[in-house]
Amino acid sequence: MSSGPGAASAPATDPHDSPPTSDPLPRKSSMFSSLKVRNYRLFFMGQVVSNIGTWMQRIAQDWLVLSLTGSSAAVGITTALQFLPMLLFGLYGGVLVDRLRKRPALLVTQTSMALTAIALAVLTLTGHVQVWHVYVAAFAVGLATVVDNPARQSFVSELVGPGQLQNAVSLNSANFQSARMVGPAVAGILITGVGTGYAFLFNGLSFIAPLTGLLLMRARELHVVERTPRGKGQLREGVRYVTGRPELIWPIVLVGFVGTFAFNFPVYLSAFADDVFHAGAGAYSMFNTLMAVGSVAGALLAARRGTARLRLLIVAAMAFGALEILAAATPTLWMFALLMVPLGLFGMTVNVTTNTSIQMSTDPAMRGRVMALYMMVFLGGSPVGAPIVGWITDTYGARVGLAAGGAVAVLAAAVIGLVLARVGDLRLSVGWHRGHPSVRFVPREHREELAPAA
Repeated sequence: MSSGPGAASAPATDPHDSPPTSDPLPRKSSMFSSLKVRNYRLFFMGQVVSNIGTWMQRIAQDWLVLSLTGSSAAVGITTALQFLPMLLFGLYGGVLVDRLRKRPALLVTQTSMALTAIALAVLTLTGHVQVWHVYVAAFAVGLATVVDNPARQSFVSELVGPGQLQNAVSLNSANFQSARMVGPAVAGILITGVGTGYAFLFNGLSFIAPLTGLLLMRARELHVVERTPRGKGQLREGVRYVTGRPELIWPIVLVGFVGTFAFNFPVYLSAFADDVFHAGAGAYSMFNTLMAVGSVAGALLAARRGTARLRLLIVAAMAFGALEILAAATPTLWMFALLMVPLGLFGMTVNVTTNTSIQMSTDPAMRGRVMALYMMVFLGGSPVGAPIVGWITDTYGARVGLAAGGAVAVLAAAVIGLVLARVGDLRLSVGWHRGHPSVRFVPREHREELAPAA
């Protein structure tokens, strides 16, 4: 968004001006610099509480469905229903977000998700819950996220301005993943101690924090851009905008493959905890917590970087997929659990790098639609992928399911990396760079920068 009235923010790069994969040198900044902004600080603090509740509900929801049905495919269906609205209506949500004021929109979406969680808590605590209730609740949350996700993503820029956007996006991810360390652990205690209903209740009440933060913000300090007026063809305009820019479309395609097949951890981890290691809800919570440790590390490292390089995205996606294949072959629970840390780190690197590079390459007036398309592909792929990986997991075992997801991530990253290199007129260079062996893509006209290998 703009840094003030009339100030442009993060204009979209023209692929004809510079190669999409050759980014400028990163600029390092303070790891927590965006927290100096009061409005962002209120937003961040509210999300700390709400995110813990969100992770508690995710764990409780998955475990409740598994307990009611005994089926990994049913867990996959629940995940699919939660993300199906994003797949069906995500682009329309982006159009709405570009037209609406972000803060009032978020007040509505956050309130609706709170009421859904409380309703599910009442059903569970009274002993009347059935699996179709969970399906309906998951779909209702998904409907709210059609507007909530792109609104929250683009609202960050209104809170901090373009200068702090990279740092704020990274801290948001660290916030969400830090809650992932606390939420699953608390959810595991509640599930084994008093039941899943209290996890749903906590999540419903946790929305009080972000709603209060939104109400306390100072409107005059927001970096607001002019809203897009209602008009015909705005959805098609957003799609054309993305497809005409390699630096936008190819990262979105990559996270589509990764999100659809490799990020289905509710299916994978619940199956490993229950069917492979026979360790119950405690192990499932532990897997999620250890993955969150790595994710927080990845987000904080991203907060230190000044720019988001697309070559880092490709490398991180390949490493993420390779680690999933390795985890699928581990013979013991503890080896599998330890691999959750680097998996979380590289998975978060993929997430933050894609999010930041897309936001920084997008015109502010288009940001709602572009982020909606990104979220639609990243999250909306789950309705397609979750039932498929759930069926593979039920039919061939959790190890085959996880390895297949990792293989898709590796293959997609390799192919799209080559496509980006071709689009950017890059070549593979093997040699020495600053006294160290180097294998990287460089512009074809810069062959002389690297001396031949000795």
